[in-house]
Amino acid sequence: MAAFPAATLSAAKLNSNFGGVQIGINAPYSFHDIPGGADDIMGYLKQTNINALELRSQPVETSLGAKLVARMSPGERKKQQTPEAAAARKEAVAALEKWRLSQSMSGFKDFRKKYEAEGVKIEIVKWDEINTFSDSVLDYCFQMAAALGARAISCEIPVSQTKRLGEFAAKHKMMVGYHGHGNITDPEAFGALSAWERSFEFSKYNGANVDIGHFFAANGFSPNDWIKKNHQRVTHVHLKDRKAKMGPGMPWGQGDTPIKDTLLMLKKEKFKIQATIELEYKIPEGSNVLAEITKCVNYCKEVLS
Repeated sequence: MAAFPAATLSAAKLNSNFGGVQIGINAPYSFHDIPGGADDIMGYLKQTNINALELRSQPVETSLGAKLVARMSPGERKKQQTPEAAAARKEAVAALEKWRLSQSMSGFKDFRKKYEAEGVKIEIVKWDEINTFSDSVLDYCFQMAAALGARAISCEIPVSQTKRLGEFAAKHKMMVGYHGHGNITDPEAFGALSAWERSFEFSKYNGANVDIGHFFAANGFSPNDWIKKNHQRVTHVHLKDRKAKMGPGMPWGQGDTPIKDTLLMLKKEKFKIQATIELEYKIPEGSNVLAEITKCVNYCKEVLS
């Protein structure tokens, strides 16, 4: 990984821990339509004063030379690929697996050191399509997350497939936070509280990444009581504001999601649960992504100070 540009280096370390609540961000996901490389992300963190991450695996692996395979949407997976396209994808997936299994952990530890030198903690590593990986690659995922200093992995997979992943989580003694959306009727989707509770039965290392925006929009009530009851299982919460009844995402404070109440609950209870910004609302005219993320950080600071 290249050194961070000299122009972005700062004398003071970043700090987005307010009132004992660690504010983080899902990166590069929240940095929409701007470059999402490892150095780019560090520059954005400096501009927004964020020092904790839910970091997706892609910028880490690409910084070390991996040739990633593009994700396939559910619609693309259902389509009949040409034999040539299917063969090419299979070959690329095999090459990526070979690369992953050839890695020592030293490169990931060096990556961690460069972020930590600026005061940034990689607390969670997010993996896409982790349920499609071989056993050997699953071991690699947990080893890589540990080398980065993470305390948890996060992902989005069907409830029934959390049994297998939970077994690997127990093997590596690292929590997995399953991300919730707004589907509360599908038993395989993390939307209803019963979905997480079912996954909890599979492994004590199966946890919850509670997205309070999606949760409130779908269920119509605050997740705070459930978070308090299950706080040892909650790896992190996602912060966003939405209108009730599956309404749209809104600039913070303009929707119905109880963001303020959740932040104050985390502060009062002194839970070590990262409150993770996800920028999903439409950027207002005349603004930009980093300006809006800064507004979200300031919102948290004002509530928690």
